[in-house]
Amino acid sequence: MKKLGREFYNRPTLEVAKDLLGKYLVHHRGGKQLIGKIVETEAYMADLDKACHAYNNKLTPRTQVLFGLPGTAYVYLIYGMYHCFNVVTEEEGKGAAVLIRAIEPIEGLETMGVNRYKKSFHDVSKSQLKNLTNGPGKLCIAMEITKANNEMDLCGDRLYIREADEKASLDIVTTTRINIDYAEEAIDFPWRFYIKDNPYVSKK
Repeated sequence: MKKLGREFYNRPTLEVAKDLLGKYLVHHRGGKQLIGKIVETEAYMADLDKACHAYNNKLTPRTQVLFGLPGTAYVYLIYGMYHCFNVVTEEEGKGAAVLIRAIEPIEGLETMGVNRYKKSFHDVSKSQLKNLTNGPGKLCIAMEITKANNEMDLCGDRLYIREADEKASLDIVTTTRINIDYAEEAIDFPWRFYIKDNPYVSKK
């Protein structure tokens, strides 16, 4: 299926965040192909969003990627142990991105099971399966996304997002973002989107 091009990402961040739902995240890693359907996203924008790392357009070595080319990966570490994967949006200099919060595993489940639980996918319990990729840190472990992927061009051939295998009408829920209690009024921004009733959404 068609890989998303630069023009897809070079649009208003809230539009991109919604339109990423249902698309497939693909990572080619060591001869393996890992694929997950995006089921939950969050938008972040530097100019007015206190939850954004580059709030007030703060440019640092860490945040400079957010002001770069749309369709670039922004990967950072939280709690000193979990990676989060974002896609840079809008024109260069804007400072915006979409966090991929959860995916539904599609291909490479055996590898994902080993990555997450150090066991064969066939030995993964039902509760472990539900928790395989239902969070930003979890999906990065399963999909082998790390800081090594930071600033990677998502229009390349190693890590990218493509159209879904089938066109489908999605029932999208719009709500506030998660775990940003420090962000004052930005806590109430309705910038989180997910596919209704999908079992891999991190929090209903």
